[in-house]
Amino acid sequence: MADGPGGLALDGVALADIARQFGTPTYVYSARTLRENFASYQQALAGRKHRVCYAMKANSNLSVLKLLAELGAGFDIVSGGELARVLAAGGDPAGIVFSGVGKQVAEIEAALNAGGTGIGCFNVESATELARIEQVASSLGVQAPVSFRVNPDVDPKTHPYISTGLKDNKFGVAFGTAIDLYRRAAASPHLKVVGIDCHIGSQIIDPAPFMEALDKMLDLVEQLEREGIAIEHFDLGGGLGITYRDEAPPTPAQYLAPILARFDARGHGGKTFMLEPGRSIVGNAGLLLTTVQVIKQAASKRFCIVDAAMNDYMRPAMYGAYSEIVEVAPRAEAAPHDVVGPVCESGDWLGRDRLLAVHEGDLLALLSAGAYGMSMASNYNTRGRAAEVLVDAGQVRLIRRRETIDMQLADELAALQAS
Repeated sequence: MADGPGGLALDGVALADIARQFGTPTYVYSARTLRENFASYQQALAGRKHRVCYAMKANSNLSVLKLLAELGAGFDIVSGGELARVLAAGGDPAGIVFSGVGKQVAEIEAALNAGGTGIGCFNVESATELARIEQVASSLGVQAPVSFRVNPDVDPKTHPYISTGLKDNKFGVAFGTAIDLYRRAAASPHLKVVGIDCHIGSQIIDPAPFMEALDKMLDLVEQLEREGIAIEHFDLGGGLGITYRDEAPPTPAQYLAPILARFDARGHGGKTFMLEPGRSIVGNAGLLLTTVQVIKQAASKRFCIVDAAMNDYMRPAMYGAYSEIVEVAPRAEAAPHDVVGPVCESGDWLGRDRLLAVHEGDLLALLSAGAYGMSMASNYNTRGRAAEVLVDAGQVRLIRRRETIDMQLADELAALQAS
């Protein structure tokens, strides 16, 4: 972001020009930042066997996926729909890890058939799922590659809604039951044990919980190997945070240096080291551009009502999350505003008590909105989802058109006409 003659610009393109061309609300992504963020992981892991599997739940736009696939990314998926997106974007099936607690038979079949050779592995999260994968693999006459997502019961010190590695979270298999599940998988002719995985949470700023999880997981790896169960890859998951307000997360290199040193010191440097970053690749590569519709003075609050809303960006309403909101072309005489949307919910807010100098019709940019923005968007209040554009080398490209009311009604109208 930089100031230009027409206000804020992203990678040399004025945000006001983007708003004029594509309207608002619009998600705007920087291809340069996406490449730099992915490269920071690749550089931190250079010189060892590794794979960076982008957690595509953060942002699943096909153009984003294609850009990352071209850089050599693998992909962490959690549904059959995400599998289809990766394949449509040209992702390598062998670089896909399939996580998620409720994999269905059709999704498992699609994953085993992907590209003719199947995906890299399933991160198994229950005994039921293991039996289901084994049954499907048997019926297809193939051997399914499996890794277990083990819950290390480590507190990531983040928001409870995005904490995933405690013993009472729904994710993963309990640490105490993992050995028996690995024995069962190793004994099956329809399964091939390839690795081990954990994921303790999201938006983690303090690297200490990662080290705690690493040591617990390596204890388990060493116990498995004493029993003759080989582990080819070690997947520490994702979760590294970004700056939304005043957080100071480590860089990937700073975060990984002590982890890799411990990994090597314990004798596992020959294994493939895997990560599943999402937010730290796309989060600060995107913003949400919105237009002020109404300035409204209430008894004790001044509201800035914009055309973006909780259906476009759910994180503030869901998590109480903070994102910086800035004027595209600031004026004088700033005043505190609650920035809210037009959705019929009191929880429809994007920012509270923000010091802004704006008039009706002005543009605002909600920063660090590249992750868990469009991927969590909905049609609540029959609102169309926002447009998405990608800025690359000074050029702007529409990568998803704005959803129209005709697009929303098409299936339901067809059902009415068929009745």
